[in-house]
Amino acid sequence: MENQRGKGLSFARRIYRPRIIGLGIGCFSVAAALYPLQIPGWVWGALIFNGFAWPHLAYQLSTRSEFPYQAERRNILYDSLCGGFWAAATQFTPLTAVTILSMMVMNNFAAGGKRMFIRGAMAQVAGVGLAWLLLGVSFNGDVSLTEVYACLPMLMFYPMALGMVCYRLAIKLSEHKRALSALSRTDSLTGLLNHGSWKDLLHLKFHKCQQQQAQATIALIDIDHFKQINDTHGHIIGDTVLRQLSLELRRNLRKNDLAGRYGGDEFCVILPDMPLEQAALIMDRMREVFSNHRNPEIPELRVSLSIGLAPFRPAFTDAAMWLNAADKALYAAKDTGRNRVNVDEYMIAHSA
Repeated sequence: MENQRGKGLSFARRIYRPRIIGLGIGCFSVAAALYPLQIPGWVWGALIFNGFAWPHLAYQLSTRSEFPYQAERRNILYDSLCGGFWAAATQFTPLTAVTILSMMVMNNFAAGGKRMFIRGAMAQVAGVGLAWLLLGVSFNGDVSLTEVYACLPMLMFYPMALGMVCYRLAIKLSEHKRALSALSRTDSLTGLLNHGSWKDLLHLKFHKCQQQQAQATIALIDIDHFKQINDTHGHIIGDTVLRQLSLELRRNLRKNDLAGRYGGDEFCVILPDMPLEQAALIMDRMREVFSNHRNPEIPELRVSLSIGLAPFRPAFTDAAMWLNAADKALYAAKDTGRNRVNVDEYMIAHSA
């Protein structure tokens, strides 16, 4: 409910300024067409109210309503009703009537699409009928030079105001789209890349290394005995451990390094343009820092990391082979005592 009210208030604010501009300028266009006609004084009072008081009253009605969105849509229909009324009151003087009705149609489409256009058209017809009932049915095909000049500001400035609103809305939607895209690529608990996004980037980095013969290293990181931590201390503490590891990754990695959460307690890192020796030093330092971290709520808790490293090799035919090499190095680290950094066996054999 609160979210819907917020959206409704935002909608009312978007409409407010264009309504002030459109009705204020449109008042002069209608006045120029009404001036030569014999009309009652109350019509002039209604025109002034509609042009200069109604925009503010409509805004107050919307913002103070329990359902601002529905209230503002009703206000738009009142605008259309008045538009039809003024078109008929000016005896359908061609330029003024077309200006008023076309601006209303544009506004209705921008505010609510086809459905709002149809409902607005019906409101305009009702406004025409009301004017004919009160003022009589009459038509005037003459267009004076005064009417031409009076309509020019409306034709220039109202589309500009409406265009600005649409532009700002498009920018906001683009920002929301980027934010949603970022959320879809991010693990909600750690804030790192999720499994799918990281693997997509792994394929890109693999092809870059193939084409440019660049250096890069993959690190797979596993929290030792993580299930035991969850079983002993609970999932809240387990989540704290995961967040702490993501924090250490951000502290120790460069901006262009790509860290992600690969699985429940497994993390993955792509280290572009980094030789194996340097990657091993960074990962070992991070392992040591992480093992020294203490949870203030459970100071006796000890957490260690097993890490497997695999540099890119031209012999790899796809990214899966590269990842598999790092995975084997990780399991070798776990099989040989955990709490250590282990390197791809191929690199050990060829460096000996």
